[in-house]
Amino acid sequence: MSIANAEQRGDRVYVYDKYGHELSTIPAGNQPGDGLKGFTSSTVTIQIGSRLCTYDAGGNLIGSTSAK
Repeated sequence: MSIANAEQRGDRVYVYDKYGHELSTIPAGNQPGDGLKGFTSSTVTIQIGSRLCTYDAGGNLIGSTSAK
């Protein structure tokens, strides 16, 4: 399923399809600078601490890299 929207509310990122159905909920961290950094039709990128973590539409971690 394609990602149409991702929005952060508090310490969670909610991922939605084009119909507005929730595909997944992903923890967004709780440190300054943590949270949603962007999304594409197939991935969501969230900064958690010093890492940029990339997730698929189902909320599965598919990769991470240093944010610095």
